[in-house]
Amino acid sequence: MSDRFDKSRLPSRHVSVGPERAPHRSYYYAMGLSEEEIARPFVAVASAGNDSAPCNTRLDHQADICREGVVEGGGLPRRFNTITVTDGIAMGHQGMKSSLVSREVIADSIELSVRGHCYDALVGFAGCDKSLPGMMMAMLRLNIPSIFVYGGSILPGRHKGKDVTVVDVFEAVGSHEAGGCPLEELIALEKVACPGHGACGGQFTANTMACVGEAIGLSLPNSNMVPAPYASNDAIARAAGEQVMNLLEQNIRPRDICTKAAFENAARIVAATGGSTNGALHLPAMASECGIDFDLFDVAEIFKSTPYLADLKPGGKYVAKDMYEAGGVYMLMKTMLDGGLLDGDCLTVTGKTIGENIGQVTWNPDQKVIYSVDKAITPTGGVVGLKGSLAPDGAIVKVAGMERLQFEGPARCFDSEEATFAAVEARDIAEGSVIVIRYEGPKGGPGMREMLSTTAALYGQGMGEKVALITDGRFSGATRGFCIGHVGPEAADGGPIALIEDGDIIRIDAEAGTIDLDVDAATLEARKANWSLPDNDYTSGAIWRYAQNVGSARKGAVTHPGAKAESHIYADI
Repeated sequence: MSDRFDKSRLPSRHVSVGPERAPHRSYYYAMGLSEEEIARPFVAVASAGNDSAPCNTRLDHQADICREGVVEGGGLPRRFNTITVTDGIAMGHQGMKSSLVSREVIADSIELSVRGHCYDALVGFAGCDKSLPGMMMAMLRLNIPSIFVYGGSILPGRHKGKDVTVVDVFEAVGSHEAGGCPLEELIALEKVACPGHGACGGQFTANTMACVGEAIGLSLPNSNMVPAPYASNDAIARAAGEQVMNLLEQNIRPRDICTKAAFENAARIVAATGGSTNGALHLPAMASECGIDFDLFDVAEIFKSTPYLADLKPGGKYVAKDMYEAGGVYMLMKTMLDGGLLDGDCLTVTGKTIGENIGQVTWNPDQKVIYSVDKAITPTGGVVGLKGSLAPDGAIVKVAGMERLQFEGPARCFDSEEATFAAVEARDIAEGSVIVIRYEGPKGGPGMREMLSTTAALYGQGMGEKVALITDGRFSGATRGFCIGHVGPEAADGGPIALIEDGDIIRIDAEAGTIDLDVDAATLEARKANWSLPDNDYTSGAIWRYAQNVGSARKGAVTHPGAKAESHIYADI
């Protein structure tokens, strides 16, 4: 073994060094490894690859290329897989209750595999929504040298001379129900919207968290906006394998990189790209793994002072491929650093700071996707935090592309997404209504479902700007319109959202950051005295267990105490 690595200080010594580990080594010999290979550092190569959806179909290939980089860097790669739940397929039915739960299962499964086999470093490959934060949460929890790699986005489909994404299909369903889209047109669209490998192309949750990976410093610069089909992804995967060995040599760990300032940088990127509201759920969860206080209100405060700079779908015109061709995340970060919006002193997996990495970037004035700070699309970010009598623990709304920032109207209450969708399908929603979908929070759902099927159907019917929608559940990063999620406390905890009745007036002001219920305190107290938590069908299994442990959306809907409760860190065993 190279003298670069002192294995006596690495976790893998527990399964590979000394006479007492002869039984352990026998397993490695069984896999055809040599004595020299067993003496190397053990590097976990975790892949969320599977056949569930195009988001994940190339990940195993990338992970195998990464192994070559690990070997070149002097390590022994050990690949394993974790699960995903793909939101586009889980959307609009009971399967979506599994989505957010899968984030915890992904993080837990990676932790358990790394702990059980005593791996020294980690390179993680993810493609679909929750697998990105789940992978990064595991890295922060374990705190071994780690690099996050995104599988890349899908190329846009083409229909009638225009770029299209899966969101166009969801919205076409609503248009079809309203008589505005013939069935043959819907079928033609569904066949071309997703032309191959990769995650959803707009600035939905996957691409939002891919941008976070670079902004927070866990991904190599300009690696995460490369479309999945591009051959350059192989070079990125190999480079990640080589670079993780340098991090191991220098003992640069994820928590050295992901400081409070790094989380603030990441939140700014979410706002500047008009990213998914889910960013405000995943950043607090990641911060908890580091022992950093960073909740929904901290995220919202940063959003307030961040301009909207990247003209990306669903609020804008372009998709991830266009942003990549315009210069990628680091092109955006360059104008933000120059405008005083980023902390350039934060460390990254290159071993250099954000500022040093950005120093290698030249601003491209000819591209049309990324606006400079002095010519922002709007002066405040594409995502806004809200607080008020309806949501004392906060709520969040994506305003990118919206013209109307205030809404007032009577409540129309539903206790599940299915009931709401049925009413939308029946055209039983009046213009000017504030639709309330409750008991869809982390605990009450259980699982905090996304509501893209409902919101897209409203848009397809031409109602997207004529109603508002609030929920203690979530919205897809692909959702557009006046749609407010993460309302807390959730209905299952007896929050104000549980006490709303049809006809109550709700006032929302996304400019002022307020959301209020026009019902006096005495009336709410009387309603609460008669309130009881409804039963749900999840009385055993993983979703039941999640409901018993999950915390509030404000703090990331996490299921364990995080780094603040640690008495040891895995990396130091």
